[in-house]
Formats: sequence, structure tokens, C-alpha cells
Amino acid sequence: MKCFIGIDLGSTTTKAVLLDEAGDVLGRGITNSRSNYATATAVAKQEARTDARLTLFRRHFDDALVAGDPQAVINGLELAIKREHFVKQLADLKETCISHIPADAGGVADALDEVFSRLGDEADDLFAPGAERKSDFFRDLAGAKFMQIGEQVTKDAGLGFDTVLNLYDKSIIEVENRPPEGGVRSSFTDALAHVLENAPEIEVDETKVGDAVSAAVDVDLEETYVVGTGYGRVTLPFPKEHIRSEILCHGLGAHVMYPDTRTVLDIGGQDTKAIQVDPDGVVENFQMNDRCAAGCGRYLGYIADEMNMGLHELGPMAMKATKSVRINSTCTVFAGAELRDRLSLGEKREDILAGLHRAIILRAMSIISRSGGITDQFTFTGGVANNGAAVKELEKLIEENYGEVTINIDPASIYTGALGAATFASREVIH
Repeated sequence: MKCFIGIDLGSTTTKAVLLDEAGDVLGRGITNSRSNYATATAVAKQEARTDARLTLFRRHFDDALVAGDPQAVINGLELAIKREHFVKQLADLKETCISHIPADAGGVADALDEVFSRLGDEADDLFAPGAERKSDFFRDLAGAKFMQIGEQVTKDAGLGFDTVLNLYDKSIIEVENRPPEGGVRSSFTDALAHVLENAPEIEVDETKVGDAVSAAVDVDLEETYVVGTGYGRVTLPFPKEHIRSEILCHGLGAHVMYPDTRTVLDIGGQDTKAIQVDPDGVVENFQMNDRCAAGCGRYLGYIADEMNMGLHELGPMAMKATKSVRINSTCTVFAGAELRDRLSLGEKREDILAGLHRAIILRAMSIISRSGGITDQFTFTGGVANNGAAVKELEKLIEENYGEVTINIDPASIYTGALGAATFASREVIH
């Protein structure tokens, strides 16, 4: 099967989208960006391929189901595959940590055994249906639990936590840059067996299930053409003719998602882009803040760190506000000082965060205005589009300044640039 891949190498995350010959999305993949951009690209591609095989399995699975909810099986299969990858990387991390233990560090190996044993015990709960995870990235999941468990284990053993922490720091990048090994078929069959074993209400025709697995894993996903874009596109590991600007890719990607789109706002990790496109998705005008990360995803990440919160918690917290505290600067350099000043004056965290989100969107509105304003329809893309507080402020300010406008936000909005890149890849081959 011919496939066309778009890679969006952002400053914080790297995304991949895989299209089939009909232009339909087969799979999406995402990973955290690294200094090793080639690895980030390879991991995102691998994630997209795994997702593509889930899509192919879904297309054939209905015939194999005798009783039960097919979507529950698909969701369970996806979680089971993620769990399997997590467990494999956990084993790799353990071996790598042990390989770095100094010769004179008595008792550390036993402490690591205990830490990783407890981490493994929590894997089922971590990837159970309905379980809340702050991230799907291995570094985030393993790191948070490692700190929590490791501190307690070393304390009980009378060891210094710093020694164990240093081993983790030395090992995590090595492991992160080694995608989990294992055959595609074994991953699918093992994960599916785990799902069916733990869901007695699901009844299947074993022969037809085997056919569905074969349809998913035996097909050759031929990498026909790849196009890269994004903040780190000049470092992508393929020729310059396979690279497109992120402005062009976000404009085309938004058009593919919503053909009537005329204005696009993308708030990414490093920059904010306002793009005007014609009825064919061709960029007519754009503006962006390319001098600093003020008001972008990195700024929100800094605020989350200052407040000792997860990035995903900022929006929900801001939605609880009873008022919006005026924020004078969205500069990352001064954000911490202003934040601490507001807290010392007795302002509530949720009210401060509401003000921060408003300041971010006011800055975005200024960039939109310089690009030509908003015309119906409007599409909001990027990771910040998944932040409810940012969306709320955007809707309010658009109505105040432009009246009633259709605002499109796709659940997969973070993949818009990669989708545009994949569409460019398809067009290079299919005219």
C-alpha cells in the first residue's frame, strides 16, 4: 500500500500523519521533540504506522465480532499496545540504569530492582480504560513515577536518592532514543489477547479475528513520499525538496480539515501564526511572532512549572475563575516575577490563570488583525487549541470584534501541520 507521510517537527513535539492513496488519514503519531531530530522523526513515524495498523484492523474487525462493543475493543487494543511499549521501555531503562551503577555503589542495584518492580506493577492501572494520564510520553510517565517511588525506596534502604536519580538522568535519553523493539504481529496478537482475556462480555469469531489481524499487520505500508515542516524542519533527515514551510502546511492542513476555512490561527510551542487562505487552501497572507515564545505553548509550560501544575491542568483551573486578573506581560522572562507578585497580593490562582489566558489570546488577536482579520470560517490549530480556557477567550474576543463567525477546532488540531505536509507529499505523486 502506497503511503504519504507528513512530519511536523515542532519545538516541543514532533507529529507524523500517514495518508493512503485516497488521501484518507490512516495513522497519526506524536512524540516529544529531542535534540536528536532524526530520532524524533523515526519515533513519530513508528507511532503513525502503529496507529495506521489499528485503523486497518478496525476496518475488518466488525465481521469478527459476535457480541460486545467494537469501539471498546479498539480502544482497549490501543491502550494494550501502549502498555506493552511502556513495559518494554521500562525494562530497557532498568537495564541501562544498572549498566551505569558505579562499582562502589553498594545496595543501589537492589534499590533499582525494587523501584522498577513497583513501576511494573502500576503499568496495568496506568493504561486501564478510563485512567487519567498527564502524558503519553514515556519520559513523562516513567519519570514522575520513578521520582515518587525512588525517593521512598532509597529512604527505606538508607541510601541517598541523588545516586539513583543520577542513574535515571544518565539513562533516560538513551532509552528514549531507542524505540521499543518487537514484531508488529506479536504486538498486535499479545495486546489483543490481553484485551479479550479481560473483557468476558466480548465474543469473537477466532478465525475472523485472525483475518482482521492479518489485514492490519501483513500489509506493506510503503513510504512513497515524505514531506517535512515545522520549527526544526531544516534539520529533518531528508532532502530540501521534501521540505515545506509551516505556514503553507498549516494553511493546507486546515483547508483539508475544513474546506471552507479562510482564516487560520495556530498557537504552537514556539510561535503564533495567523494565516489567510483562499478557497483552495493556498496562503494569501500571514503574520507571526517569530522573535520570542511569548504567549505560546512554551510560555504556558513555564507558567505550569511556576505553579507546580501539569500543563493540561492550566485550562481547567482557569475555567473556575470568578474574575480575570489583568496581566501586563506575556513575556516568559518576566512571567514568573509577575505571577509571584499577584499571588503575594492574595489573588487566586484561577483568577490569575484566567488573566494569563486572556493576555495570550489578546496577543494572538493582534497578530490576526495584522494578517487581515477574520473572515468566516475560522480554524484554530495547535496544542493550545485543546485548552478550554484559551478557546473560551478566543470565542469571546472574536464575537466582540468580528461578530458571529464559525470557529472550527478539530480534536486532532495538533496534527494540522503534519496533515498539510502529508497532503503535499501525496500531491507530488498523485496529480
